[in-house]
Amino acid sequence: MRMVDMPPAMGLWWSLRRADGWRRERGKLFDRLGLGPVLTTSRVALKLPELRLHAYDGQDPKNVLLIVAAPIKRAYIWDLCPSASVVRRAQQHGLAVYLIEWIEHDECGLDLADYADRLLTACLDAIKRETGQRRVMIAGHSLGGTLAAIFATLHPERVRGLVLLEAPTKFGKDAGAFALPVALTPARAITDMLPVVPGSFLDLVSTAVAPGSFLLAPWLDALSVAGDPQASILHLRVERWTLDELPMPGRLFEEVVDRLYYEDRFLSGRLIISGRKASPAALHMPLMVVYRPESLIIPPASVLPLLDAVPSRRKQHLVYVGDRGVLLQHVGVLVGETAHAQLWPSILRWMDECR
Repeated sequence: MRMVDMPPAMGLWWSLRRADGWRRERGKLFDRLGLGPVLTTSRVALKLPELRLHAYDGQDPKNVLLIVAAPIKRAYIWDLCPSASVVRRAQQHGLAVYLIEWIEHDECGLDLADYADRLLTACLDAIKRETGQRRVMIAGHSLGGTLAAIFATLHPERVRGLVLLEAPTKFGKDAGAFALPVALTPARAITDMLPVVPGSFLDLVSTAVAPGSFLLAPWLDALSVAGDPQASILHLRVERWTLDELPMPGRLFEEVVDRLYYEDRFLSGRLIISGRKASPAALHMPLMVVYRPESLIIPPASVLPLLDAVPSRRKQHLVYVGDRGVLLQHVGVLVGETAHAQLWPSILRWMDECR
């Protein structure tokens, strides 16, 4: 069937998936130029159709950190290269590190109950089999942090402490740049056309709602490091990562848009997952949130209210001021020079105190 003969929805899906392919081919060019990720040695501790759980051996099996990456981007942003790797820094600190790598697939029916409950539980069970530890420290960034927070409300007995890095938990009108398009466009209108939402569509939406963050800021960042080879290389490595989107299952997309962003069910305690209430009132474990005051993507109003909503007696927030050479400030907390020099030593010390 020629594209001109396709139904409009099929033509849109085909075009976006083809755009995904083009972006990945461009990413391979970065790899050939030596600008791809330089990963820490790992092994696969668990493989499921939806994920691989990477284990980084050689450290204390009694002190476990599970990293939950966002389900719409590749997990290697946590392990981009030796000088910009949270995985390596945590491993050197003595933690037994596990990282969830979400796998691309065409199952459109996977939902929040899968990503924030079933699959994370499977990872925790695999970690327990290897280390004997039922309770672990969990860290998540962006939507990965949101999933980690939901999981912690459902299984507080499995979580020793929770670190949320620019992770939204308050939505609705406080959701920053994404609040308006969510309010104007029902998610079902998208998934009727795109049962599995291609990464290129998510990239286009992000660019449309926050052009300053996704278009202007990367150019300004490139200019700011033009005379600094090391920072320029980091900028290009992050650019290569941005070409690696994952498609999002249609059902997960609907629930994130409708139940979280539009209806703001989580912080209000109205979110039901697997037949159970996922309420911040269950978060008694130590909690740290990290935010960037100037962020339009994940503004402070979408991060800080969680601190007032939880009963934890040990809760803290840290401010990330930003970095040069990170392309997108939203991921600077994972790869930036300032983040690794100032922020992560504080986070790791806090983890030690939560043992």
